[in-house]
Amino acid sequence: MNPALRRFVQETDFTPETNVWTTNVWLSRPDLVAAEQLLLVRATMEPGRSHPFHKHPTREEIIYVIEGRAEQWVEREHRVLKPGEIAHIPVNTVHGTWNPFGERLVFLAILAPAKAAPPDIVDVSEEEPWRSLRR
Repeated sequence: MNPALRRFVQETDFTPETNVWTTNVWLSRPDLVAAEQLLLVRATMEPGRSHPFHKHPTREEIIYVIEGRAEQWVEREHRVLKPGEIAHIPVNTVHGTWNPFGERLVFLAILAPAKAAPPDIVDVSEEEPWRSLRR
């Protein structure tokens, strides 16, 4: 179906994609629905995995925990988030998500705008102070 006409995304439309951090299911992005401003992805992070420090130079983000717990960092501040809790990450702000717990973590990441200038993501995990922050 033409994404410009699609108003619903159902389970049969999901295409899980696995990367080094998580398994993602995109629920909203321009190639799925007529979303001009919002990206929505459901991410599953297994115990012991992380999405180390990075930033999105042109996107704002909210992380909403559905299941498990997240050690969520925003700049040098962190919290352990439980289901129903969020972290707000302003544009171009360094952040990272860790799952040091013994259970699977499932969260939604809502990013805006959907159509943003590159680069989408900048890895800063090997730069100081980020490289040494969690050690």
